[in-house]
Amino acid sequence: MAKVRRKNGISKDREFKVVNMNAAGIDISPKELQVCVPSDRDEKCNRTFGVYTKDLHEISKWLKECGIDSVVMESTGIYWLPLFRVLKDDGFEVMLVNPKDAKNYAGKKTDEADAHWLMVLHTYGLLKPCYQPENITRKIRTLTRHRDNLIKSCSREVLHLQKEMEQMNLKLDNVFSDILGKSGQAIIHAILEGERDPEKLASLADWRCKKSKEEIMESLHATWDEDHLFVMKQSDELYQYYNEKIKETEEEIERLVSQYAATVDTGKAELLRSKKQSLHHNDVGFDVEKQAFELWGVNAMRVPGMNKNSLLRLLSELGADFVSKFPDARHFASWANLVPNNKISGGQLLSSKVPKRKNPVGQVFRQCANSLWRSKEPLGDYFRHAKAKSGHLQAMVATGKKLAVIFYTMVAKKEEYNASVYSEHRRKQLSKSIERMQGKLLRMQNELAACG
Repeated sequence: MAKVRRKNGISKDREFKVVNMNAAGIDISPKELQVCVPSDRDEKCNRTFGVYTKDLHEISKWLKECGIDSVVMESTGIYWLPLFRVLKDDGFEVMLVNPKDAKNYAGKKTDEADAHWLMVLHTYGLLKPCYQPENITRKIRTLTRHRDNLIKSCSREVLHLQKEMEQMNLKLDNVFSDILGKSGQAIIHAILEGERDPEKLASLADWRCKKSKEEIMESLHATWDEDHLFVMKQSDELYQYYNEKIKETEEEIERLVSQYAATVDTGKAELLRSKKQSLHHNDVGFDVEKQAFELWGVNAMRVPGMNKNSLLRLLSELGADFVSKFPDARHFASWANLVPNNKISGGQLLSSKVPKRKNPVGQVFRQCANSLWRSKEPLGDYFRHAKAKSGHLQAMVATGKKLAVIFYTMVAKKEEYNASVYSEHRRKQLSKSIERMQGKLLRMQNELAACG
C-alpha cells in the first residue's frame, strides 16, 4: 500500500499576520504618483495622480475616504519629500523605505505593480522604515549641508587662485604654509590693489613667519600678466563672497538650534568643556559645543577625535531623540554602515565586507577615527593596533564603530566620556601580553638549556 503523503502547509504560528489593516502603497516618480489601497476600499483601488500641490492634497483626501491610516513609499531621490510632508501634516503614519527592501517582485514591472507590492508588504509588516528626523532637525540638516557646499566652493576658488599665481610664477605657497593666513592674505590683497614692489610686499608678512624677508622677496618676482591678475581678482572676490555666505548660514543654523534646544528637556547638568582648540579655517563660528550639550545632555566634544564640524554634522543628521529610534548601540552602528555584512551559507562565512553605501553619520565617525592615528588616547592605541592588523581603511571602520557605540551610550545613559574605562581595558590587555611573552621566553630558555 502506497504511503499517503502528508499535506504540506504552514503551521498557524508561522502564518503571515496582518499588521497594518488600513495600509496603502505609493510608487514615487518625478512626473506621476501611483497610489494603491486595498481592493475592498474603492472600485478603482490603484490610481495615478499628478505631482502638483493640488494633486498631493487630492491623494490625502482620497486616502481618508478609503479609511487609510498608514502609508508606505520608496525613498526615490527627493521626489518623495513634498508628499511625505503633506501626509504627515494630515495625520497619516508615513513610512519611508529603502527601494532595495522591496525589489523582489516577480513578473512584469509597472508602476501599478510596484504600488500594489508595497501595499502588500506593508500590510503584513515586512518592511522596515528609514530613519527620519523631526522637521526642525531636517531644516538644520539642510542648512548644514548647504554650508558644506559653500565650503567646497571656497576651496575651489582657492585652487583657482593658486593656479593663477603659479602661472605668473608667484611662489607664495613656497614661503607660507597657508596662503589664507594673515601674511598670505595681506600680500595677495596688496597685489590686487596694484602693489608690485617685492620689498614692500615682503614687509607685510607677519614677524612670526619662519622664512626670511629676503626669501619672501625672491618669491614675489612674477610676470604680472593682466589676464591672470584679472582671474585672480575675481577668484579672491568669490572666496570672500562665499565666506560671507557661510557666516550668514551659520547664524541661521545657530538660531534654529537655539530654538530646537528650547523645546528639549535634558535636565540641569553642568557643561564640562573639552578645551579643544580650533585649528581650522572652516570651524563652526558659533558655540556648537554648548548647543549640542543642551540637546543631548552630554558633551560629545570630549570624545577623542570629535571636533566642531563633526559635532554639527551629527547634530543636524540625528536630532535630539535619535536614541529612541534604535534599540541599542549595535543597531545604531549597523545603520551608520560601520559593521560588516556577514554572508553565511552552510555554516561558512562567505563574505564579511562593509556594504558600499554612503551614510553621512558613518562618514563623520570614520573621519573622527582617522584623526586618532597619532593620538595618545586609548582609542589611538586601538586604531594603530587595528591598522597593523588589517590596514588603514579597516582601522577607520573598526574605530569608527567604537566611536559610534561610545557616542550612542553617552547620549542614552546621559554619562560623560570616561577614558579610564578604556585605560583599564588596555592595561589588562598589556598584562596578558606580558604573561604570554614571559611564558614564551621561559620555554625558549628551557630549550636553550636542553641544547647544552
